[in-house]
Amino acid sequence: MSESTAAAPAAPATPQRRASLVRLQMLVADRGALTGLIIIGLVVLIAALAPWIAQDPTQQSIINALKPPSAEHWFGTDEFGRDVFSRTIYGARPALMVGLLSVLVSVAIGVPLGMIAGLRGGWADTGISAIVDIMLSFPPLLLALMVVTLVGSGLPVLIVAIGLAHVPIFVRLARSSTLLIRELDYVAASRTFGGRDLHILFRHVLPNIVGPIIVMATLSIAGAIREEAALSFLGLGVQPPNPSWGNLIRDGVTTILEAPWLALIPGLCLTVSVLAFNILGDSVRDLLDPRDLASSALKKGS
Repeated sequence: MSESTAAAPAAPATPQRRASLVRLQMLVADRGALTGLIIIGLVVLIAALAPWIAQDPTQQSIINALKPPSAEHWFGTDEFGRDVFSRTIYGARPALMVGLLSVLVSVAIGVPLGMIAGLRGGWADTGISAIVDIMLSFPPLLLALMVVTLVGSGLPVLIVAIGLAHVPIFVRLARSSTLLIRELDYVAASRTFGGRDLHILFRHVLPNIVGPIIVMATLSIAGAIREEAALSFLGLGVQPPNPSWGNLIRDGVTTILEAPWLALIPGLCLTVSVLAFNILGDSVRDLLDPRDLASSALKKGS
């Protein structure tokens, strides 16, 4: 076979492809990220399969009240004879739902407001920043508590309340990133060629701030799960007899000495889930950091 008919050499990898490969290798090598993903995946899977692997979490059996963990009831029973294993599994559902959906509400409201404030400046930046500063003077849990107290309890209210409480974080993140990006040459060139604000936001600004938003969203899910449990513990979240990790812990506190498993088991599930999202968020932050990416690429090259 002549050289002219020989197969052409493969095209070199593009910088974007090399960066993706380096990130994938970093993710595989990061035991913390894998651990967090495995734990989150297990919690999501168990919550999704709850109707098939658990009993009715509201079914009562007074004769089986406060039974310790056994082969019949793996996590024991509560003061009404309800299976704690089933209630713990079903309690993961509102935690995950509130955690994910409330962060989506925060991102959907906070990121556009932050980008507009950073790009437009002037009165828009002043007004949005003033509202954000007022909201940031209150802890997110207190803001959510105020909304729930005024509007009422329930899962949809929890999602909106916790989502609104986290909006200022995403507004400030998007605004600070936009302030940096709007000064870059390609944004000035886009304006020179008649690019409108909407085009600049979605074509140049948003793609460059997705990384920090993903990191903050992952960390915010952990906070939202914790706040849902806190509000349910106070009686302002998921209402009995529906289970939530928060109201399971509250119910178990009253019998902590004679039946410690009632509070310890859901408390452990809450702690492990929040820790998993925090570990994953830290790993994603390191993964998307250009300095760490360059360092890994240099190590690979050497």
